[in-house]
Amino acid sequence: MRTARTTMTGGTLVAAGMMGMNVAVYGFNVVAARLLVPHEFGALTALFGIILVGTVASLGLQAVTARRLSVDPEHSGEIISATARVTVMVAAMVGLVVALSTVVLTPILRLDDYWSVVLCGATLVPLTIMGAQAGVAQGTERWGSLTAVYLGNGFGRLIGGTAAMLISPTPVAAMVGIAVGSWLPVLVGARLLLGHGSHGPPVSRKPLIREALLSTHALLAYFVLSNMDSLIARNVLDEHDSGLYASGLILAKAALFFPQFVSVVLFPSLARATTHHARLRAVSLVAAFGALAVLATAVLPRLALILVGGDKYEEITDRLWLFALAGSLLAIVHLLVFEALARHAHGIVVMIWVAVAAVVAAAYGLNVDITGLVLTVAVVAAVLATVVYLTPHPTKAPPSSLATDPRDL
Repeated sequence: MRTARTTMTGGTLVAAGMMGMNVAVYGFNVVAARLLVPHEFGALTALFGIILVGTVASLGLQAVTARRLSVDPEHSGEIISATARVTVMVAAMVGLVVALSTVVLTPILRLDDYWSVVLCGATLVPLTIMGAQAGVAQGTERWGSLTAVYLGNGFGRLIGGTAAMLISPTPVAAMVGIAVGSWLPVLVGARLLLGHGSHGPPVSRKPLIREALLSTHALLAYFVLSNMDSLIARNVLDEHDSGLYASGLILAKAALFFPQFVSVVLFPSLARATTHHARLRAVSLVAAFGALAVLATAVLPRLALILVGGDKYEEITDRLWLFALAGSLLAIVHLLVFEALARHAHGIVVMIWVAVAAVVAAAYGLNVDITGLVLTVAVVAAVLATVVYLTPHPTKAPPSSLATDPRDL
């Protein structure tokens, strides 16, 4: 039986791992902000937006794998074998689609060449495989392995991207380094997907693919919502203001990513929950971290400025707390999305797409500046989180097994 002490130990370990990953990613962003001029850093940030949206397939596989292993551990071997087969196909497909999208995205984002987006596609191949590995570790509550995968992801980007920019300080060089470094977590977590024999009938890939597509759709909607402002800023603001906004987004992403260990550790509990107490506890924890981030930024704006790139971004100093607020509110939405996926409730996707439409309408209809854009994101995220949390949904019976035949999962 899983105890509160076990959950706390796992939470501490994963929190440390995710913090290490986010510190490494943040460290790379700071290095990039200092090595690149503002308009080049704005371009690199737009590329990060593509990668983040592209990782929805990775997170979809992680959520599906973790949920299935959490509620039906007796068929873990069969589930992992099916996941490995599906992962190879999905990773290749995601990488190819994103790479081919360069003919559309390069002119939209005003990039200097087509290779940057192609390299985004190359990066997403290992990141998609990493998602399935993380799902296995999460669903089986192997927190040490999950921590190692997360750390490999963060430091792979930091080491590979930094080394490449030291050779050639350009967005294309940075993407080459990131594409290579993204294989580090795959190597670290290789044993999570390999070497699992099946003692029963093989699990059909069709139900797994269907659930992965539904989860990916919900996560795609969320990632569009949480990353579209970087693309909007690149499109509607001039190059200088776009670079300033990209600097503020470093803080927004820090506020967004830091509390995500809560949803990772509590996801198995949320999948098995029969009441709303687990959701209330999770939302309360994320909200508390967000309040702390906003308060710290408001009280120490000059320190926050150092963390987002230094004096050349000084114009954004008094507005950094708004970025922390927007990131914190998006973190609550992130938790609620994963709580819905844990319950296998995909209706939340409609609400997210409505929120996306609201941001687009406000940003382009009101011709917003830096402050207007970040406020738009914050307000829409707050309204969405409130509506999703207050929307009633039925509880479910505890599933000791979703089905007697794992192929029906």
